[in-house]
Amino acid sequence: MSDYVKLKSGTDIRGRAIASDSEPAVLTKEAVADFACAFALWLTRRTGKPRCKIAVGRDSRLTGEEFSKTVISALRNFGQEIYDCGLFSTPASYLVTKFPTIAADGSIMITASHHPSHINGLKFFTADGGVNSSELDEIIALASAGEKPPVGAHSTVVKRDCLRLYCDALTDTIRKGTGLFLPLKGLKIAVDAGHGAGGFFATRVLQPLGADISPSQFLEPDGNFPAHSPNPENKEAMESLKNRVLETGADLGVIFDADVDRCGVVAADGTEINRCALIALAAAIILPEHPGATIVTDSVTTEGLRTFIESRGGVQLRFKRGYRNVIDEAKMLCDSGFDAPLAIESSGHAAFAEHYFLDDGAYFIAKILIKMSDLRRQNRTVTDLISDFAMPLDEADIRLKFTCSDFRVVADKIIERLTGISERMLKISSDNYEGVRAYIPHAAAYFIVRTSVHDPVLPIYIESEKEGGVLSAARFLYSFLRGFRGLDCEPLERFIAEREPERTEEYSSDDADFSEADAKYAFETTDDVIEQNEADKNI
Repeated sequence: MSDYVKLKSGTDIRGRAIASDSEPAVLTKEAVADFACAFALWLTRRTGKPRCKIAVGRDSRLTGEEFSKTVISALRNFGQEIYDCGLFSTPASYLVTKFPTIAADGSIMITASHHPSHINGLKFFTADGGVNSSELDEIIALASAGEKPPVGAHSTVVKRDCLRLYCDALTDTIRKGTGLFLPLKGLKIAVDAGHGAGGFFATRVLQPLGADISPSQFLEPDGNFPAHSPNPENKEAMESLKNRVLETGADLGVIFDADVDRCGVVAADGTEINRCALIALAAAIILPEHPGATIVTDSVTTEGLRTFIESRGGVQLRFKRGYRNVIDEAKMLCDSGFDAPLAIESSGHAAFAEHYFLDDGAYFIAKILIKMSDLRRQNRTVTDLISDFAMPLDEADIRLKFTCSDFRVVADKIIERLTGISERMLKISSDNYEGVRAYIPHAAAYFIVRTSVHDPVLPIYIESEKEGGVLSAARFLYSFLRGFRGLDCEPLERFIAEREPERTEEYSSDDADFSEADAKYAFETTDDVIEQNEADKNI
């Protein structure tokens, strides 16, 4: 019996697949085989079918091909009908359950999204969508117990270009949405696949629609990800695409993560559209089709985004971080009679109700391209759609790593105590569903402190409408967080040190009260907490 619970990451299985000198691999071929068998058993029980159709795909990760062979080999012993899809995308892994010529009962996608090359993972799908957290717990329990389906009399393995069906569906969507056979003729589009699985979007979707894809880069699959992290949230990745767009005169830049369930874009003028700006763009596209609708987002969004959505007649519902959380909340609203056509995370996961509530980066880009076709006739661009979206005057994203194995215990203690302080001193947001989101009046700053869904990390987001407000909030948080054992505050300390000269010069003569307020809010009020932290040997 194995304990695979630690490999659970949200609704995925994820872990180190390539050993280093100091760390062994935890997602081994044995573990992958156990999970494949457990999923097959779980699926047969769920469907009532002793013989299920199961599709298997992978992204470009170094261990992907080996793990794909491991999954197929494990499933062959149990009489299942297996489709070997080869290099694939996560959205396609779900859609093979919907395409009539396949109609798979379930699928297994081998991917670890944007994570480094030594990490890999598994995602499981049924015709109802990706498995949720409790369903994954059931699969993990079966895998840990080593349970397998009954040995089958006959199993088939079919190699099929299922990606073609997905690409055809995307081209059909764009053609129908624009009413044109070659809607992208005359457009130069730069696709940056980051050496993940998304290169097909340039060659098998955009090019057949008439686009000039010559500005594209990093389309070749390479699990070492040599160019940059395959991540639309990554600063270097977005900068690389921006430079490419400007160098080549492209009309649009498109970037995907490794398994194509997330995206970001760069406009022709070099404007980077990701995170909250991407949500604003999605809202601007969908709200004219759904007046007064609710847009479900994660909690890590700016105050300006809410203003933007409301200015378009929509309603923003902030919910828990995690793409399945926002998707499930939007589904629940729809089931309750509300119009919630879009669930979207600031990380780039966007799921439209019209598209099975599937987080599909390529489909989102298809929606943008349809809108671009209409805008071209009006001599307008995508940036015109979000020209009034107000970014904060200043903002910061800082990620602190936990250095202890029981980081969830430490994280829970941090959130508990920070909530207590915020309730006494600050203004806590009423629409927050995770961590702490609070407003610091003297700094005109919001901060969000939460625990990462997947990693031993404490992400911090700060925004302010006042010069120096972000620094003030960072100093407040640092004075509180530095007292917790098992948390590396060095990135926050470095951030403050880098900003301090700028702040000192700016406030030394003109805003003495600001410095005094800083001391009051940041240091004096947290002394007791720091003493408690030092005394609390449990953390």
